[in-house]
Amino acid sequence: MAIGGTSEHHGGSIRLGMVGGGEGAFIGAVHRIAARLDGDYELVAGAFSSDAERSKRSGAALGLAEDRCYGTFEEMARREKRLKDGVEAVAIVTPNHMHFPVAKAFLDRGIHVICDKPLTTNLRDAKRLKAIAEKSGAIFALTHNYSAYPMIREARARVAAGELGDLRLVQVEYAQDWLAEDVHSKQADWRVDPAKAGAGGCIGDIGTHAYQLARFVTGLEVESLAADLTSFVPGRQVDDNVQVMLRFAGGAKGALWASQVAVGNENALRLRVYGTKAGIEWEQENPNALWFMPFGEPRLLLTRGGAGTGEAAARVTRVPAGHPEGYLEGFATIYQEVARAIRAARDGEPLAPDIMFPGVDDGVDGIAFIEAAVKSSKRNGAWTGL
Repeated sequence: MAIGGTSEHHGGSIRLGMVGGGEGAFIGAVHRIAARLDGDYELVAGAFSSDAERSKRSGAALGLAEDRCYGTFEEMARREKRLKDGVEAVAIVTPNHMHFPVAKAFLDRGIHVICDKPLTTNLRDAKRLKAIAEKSGAIFALTHNYSAYPMIREARARVAAGELGDLRLVQVEYAQDWLAEDVHSKQADWRVDPAKAGAGGCIGDIGTHAYQLARFVTGLEVESLAADLTSFVPGRQVDDNVQVMLRFAGGAKGALWASQVAVGNENALRLRVYGTKAGIEWEQENPNALWFMPFGEPRLLLTRGGAGTGEAAARVTRVPAGHPEGYLEGFATIYQEVARAIRAARDGEPLAPDIMFPGVDDGVDGIAFIEAAVKSSKRNGAWTGL
């Protein structure tokens, strides 16, 4: 199979800013790599920390001009809007509680936003942010990177084409073990603090990834859920294990398990979907393979870039078959899709129909899922509508 692939697109680099992601931050570096990978962006400004000195040191280490390294995101938003060469888009890679105020500051000035998930810490703010984004006319993207993996795009295309028939069962799980004990680090501390993470711990951090992936591939809407959220580590104020039963519109049933205390698991995100004609299975730790299982026939192993895969996977494939491609490229694909959308907006052109990235609606849906699950769990797993 020929690779449709992505390619460097130079129509003038998009001037990118970043809020968060300074010294010692993991996800900020991931976003910067993703933004660079296809040559679409140039990082020109940032407020990299709530500590002004740390922010300036972080910016200097990245080679930015001193006057483009800000002590606060408010100062950055105000000044960059006034500059002739100010940022066109901003990446938000802060703890969850800062997503809303930072996104609002830039959207209010018409600056495009690429935000880490979850959208906000509560549904009220999520809906407010949606209204702000729509009023601004700016592009808003949410970096659910797993939805951009080539074989996930292949799975989605096969479901949409009816190859699985009527969907019956959706099983999704995301298991890790890095919070199996009382851990203290820059990455862990805010994730277990409800003031910064929101009402959900594990469910907000990785459960939303699992939920979005299931929704993205199947196209099904969740009508109601029954959830059991647990905090296994003594003293932990947010959940670290999540088990949810799902009822989808149209009659399909599902189950979601997310855990950060499942010892022996590193980043075990897995999706299985079964219909009347066929089933599919995919695992993030082996992302370049997808099992397609027609009823009554041998299981078929499809590989990224290999025989039998279609245009949906080929369009977001960068390297030949047999070469690993996954996590960083997933982020990069979202950044490239957003870049295409920004360039279309620059030129006053309509969005190409093949451009695809999670947006503010996906974010609102994710927060509705978290709040419904928390509510259900508090009511001893009572079925709760979204």
